Amino acid sequence: MTNKALPGVRPQPMISVADVERASRWYQDVLGATSDHGGPEYERLLVDGTMIMQLHRLDVGHHHGALADPAVPLGNGVALWFEAPAFDAAVERIRRTDAHVVTDVHVNPNAGHREIWLRDLDGYLVVIAEP
Repeated sequence: MTNKALPGVRPQPMISVADVERASRWYQDVLGATSDHGGPEYERLLVDGTMIMQLHRLDVGHHHGALADPAVPLGNGVALWFEAPAFDAAVERIRRTDAHVVTDVHVNPNAGHREIWLRDLDGYLVVIAEP
């Protein structure tokens, strides 16, 4: 019997950031997430009790070594895409922050839904889209 509530594989992206605590606050404000770990080196962020992403300090290797090359700009070529069923509420939350909006609310002609595109504090492209 398969569990239809959860897929067999779930993404749990981990991104390297310069300041974990500052990035955590930004994502909490923008996504309505909550901290599940906290601290200056590593963070797990939850929405509705599900981990949506992890933050890892750029210059800390822990047991696995460095995750990114400090000589390469963070966020280069990465888009973090989040589907938000309460899209209008997400946009209102974003407007209350100092988030850098790259492309304001618009309809994606390929997907037929609304999106807003942001840059986070480390240069990652963050897209919030309605279902």
